[in-house]
Amino acid sequence: MNALEVKGLHKEYKDFTLSDISFTIPKGYIMGYVGQNGSGKTTTLSLISHLIKADGGECVIDGLRYEEQPVAYKEAIGFVGDTDGFLPDFTVRDIRSICRDFYPTFREQEFNAYMEKWKLPEKKKIKEFSRGMRVKLMFAVALARDTRVLILDEATNGLDPVVRQEILGILQEYISDGEHSVLFSTHILSDLEQIADYIFFINNGKKIFCETKEDLQESWMLVKGGLDDLDARSRKYLVGIKESGVGFEAIVRSDDAAYLPQDCLLEKPLIDQIVVHMIQNLEGRL
Repeated sequence: MNALEVKGLHKEYKDFTLSDISFTIPKGYIMGYVGQNGSGKTTTLSLISHLIKADGGECVIDGLRYEEQPVAYKEAIGFVGDTDGFLPDFTVRDIRSICRDFYPTFREQEFNAYMEKWKLPEKKKIKEFSRGMRVKLMFAVALARDTRVLILDEATNGLDPVVRQEILGILQEYISDGEHSVLFSTHILSDLEQIADYIFFINNGKKIFCETKEDLQESWMLVKGGLDDLDARSRKYLVGIKESGVGFEAIVRSDDAAYLPQDCLLEKPLIDQIVVHMIQNLEGRL
């Protein structure tokens, strides 16, 4: 059984439409969900979490449908965003008490273990917490419940590199039993380079691609060359060309690399390089 199945998700606003978004995350895997600001990432995550109502399509989490089992469906989701929603004068004790009453599967002993592990003070007010401490508290709330899927919306924004690495370690530990999965929306593509198994790229409310990270990096090559190499024939195969005063950089389908001039330098691309050049190509069509 898959951890998350999204089928034909559709949401229409006056000035934006999320159109026919579909993907599947098997149990034990992490999917990176990437795109520019305003591309539909947060809308998608809100629809999956049933924070807003879809105009079409359905989402299934570990076999659960919201329409059939709304409480169990909500309980199966752990959401961590770039804002925490905690009242500033609350303490860890207050958060624990609320979770105990609000979440049916809340495990207080496990929550306490996270507080001790991450050295989060019991009596200190949330408004005095650092950004990293707040994020860890959000993760503790999510992990101390019977969640099946973690949904992250820019959760690592504003964190220092050390804390970001801690968070990535938490995610890898979460999926290590093969029963849990993560949907991770972020602009920090180097994080996805480390831990993602799948990459979904959305632009203007539409799916551009959804592939395994390995297949994506094998399908494309990063190309660097001089301006003399940018003839009409080369341009047919190059995607997202970025020119400078001395040369260019682009990506090319691996199968088409043989058609480029021999002087061109070919390298295995990083995920962020593929995405940046894809965006460059899409913007060039507008």
